[in-house]
Amino acid sequence: MRRIEAVVIGGGEAGLAMSHSLSARRIDHVVLERGRVAERWRSERWDSLRLLTPNWQSRLPGFAYAGDDPDGFMRAPEVAAFLDEYARAVRAPVETATLVTRVAPVRDGFAIGTDRGDWIARAVVIATGDSDAPFVPRVAGGLTRDVTQIVPSQYRRPSQLPDGGVLVVGASSSGVQIADELGRAGRAVTIAAGGHTRVPRRYRGRDIMWWLDRAGFMDEPIEQVHDPVRSRRQPSLQLIGHPDHHSLDLTVLRNHGVRVAGRLTGIDGDRVALADDLVATTAASDVKLAMLLVRLDDFARESGIESEVAPPEPFVPTWDQFLDAPASIDLRAERIRSVVWAVGYRRRYPWLVVPVVDSEGEVRHDGGVTPYPGLYILGLRFLRRRNSSFIDGVGRDAAALAKHLCRYLRWRERATA
Repeated sequence: MRRIEAVVIGGGEAGLAMSHSLSARRIDHVVLERGRVAERWRSERWDSLRLLTPNWQSRLPGFAYAGDDPDGFMRAPEVAAFLDEYARAVRAPVETATLVTRVAPVRDGFAIGTDRGDWIARAVVIATGDSDAPFVPRVAGGLTRDVTQIVPSQYRRPSQLPDGGVLVVGASSSGVQIADELGRAGRAVTIAAGGHTRVPRRYRGRDIMWWLDRAGFMDEPIEQVHDPVRSRRQPSLQLIGHPDHHSLDLTVLRNHGVRVAGRLTGIDGDRVALADDLVATTAASDVKLAMLLVRLDDFARESGIESEVAPPEPFVPTWDQFLDAPASIDLRAERIRSVVWAVGYRRRYPWLVVPVVDSEGEVRHDGGVTPYPGLYILGLRFLRRRNSSFIDGVGRDAAALAKHLCRYLRWRERATA
C-alpha cells in the first residue's frame, strides 16, 4: 500500500494538465493510466481523423504546438505524440498500464485499488475525459442480427465494414465525418440526423475557431449561460479538420450523394422508423448559426478588427433542402448492412465507490468540485467554460482545481493537527 497526497486518474490532456498544476504547487501525486499516455488518441480513433481545432489552439499549461503548420489539423497519432512530449516536458509522474479498479473513501482520504497495487491518497482527481463510453440506444437491440453495428471508437476505415449501404445515426462531428468518408469511398450512405450545430470551417477569411477564440466565446463561463444542463448536452460542432479547410454539414453531405433523414425513432428487424423532424432541426440549426454570425460581425465592428478580416458573407439557410426526407427505411431492401451509432458518449465510473454519482450515471460537481471533500473531476464538457473539454481549455480548469485541492489539503492538516 503506497501513500501519496493526490492521485489523478487518466493520462490524457486533462490528467497531464492536472499533473502540471499539482507539480506547480508541489503537491506529491501520481497519474494512473490504464494504457499509454493519450491512449484514446492511439486506439479509439479512425485512421483519417484530425483535430477539429487548428494546431495553434493546441495549448496546455507551460506547453504549446511549435510545429510548422499552425493553421493545420493534427492527425490522431500526432496528437498522441504531442501529449507524449508534454508528459516528458512537465515530468508528469505517469504510471502507465495501470487499471484503476476501485476508489473508495477511507479515514485517511481514499483507497485506490489497481491491477498493479493499491494506493492511499488524501485527494483524487478523475480525469478520464468526456468521451468515455460511446452510447448505443436501446432500440439497437431491435436490429436483425445480420446487420453489423459499430460505434465511432471501433470504426477505422470504410473497408472495415461489410459490402453494402451504411446507416449513420447521429449528425454531430463524428457522425458527419464518418458519413462523409463512407460516401466518398463509394458507399450508399444514409445519415439519421437529430439536433445538430452547424458552423462553417471558415468565416470572413478566418477559421471559425479563430473567431470563437478571439471573441472570447470559448472562454464563456458556465455561470453566464441560461441553461447549464442543456448547454452541456449540446451536440459537438459539425466540423472537419481537413488540409483544404472545407466545411462539412448536412448540405455538403447531401450534395455529395449522402441521403439525409430525420431522427431515428424505432427499429423492428430490418425496418427503421424516422421522425418527421428534419426540417425543424435544420431550421433550428440555421437560426443558431445566423445568431452566431451576427454576434461575430458585431464583435468585428466593436473591437476594431474589421480591417483584419474579409467582408461579411451572405447567410444561406438550409432547411428547405430537406423537405423530401424519408419516413422509414427498409434495410434489407436497400442493402444496408451496417449501422454506425454516432449518438454521443456517456461517462462510466463502475470503480467509483463514493456517493457522488447521480441517477444518470454522471458525477455531481460544481465546476469540478464534487460534494465529497477531496474528490474532483476534470475534462468534462462545459465543466467551467465552453472549452473545458478542449486541449486548449482544460489547463485553466486544472489550475483552478489544483488551487482548491491545495486549500483542502491545508485544511485537513490543520484539522488533524
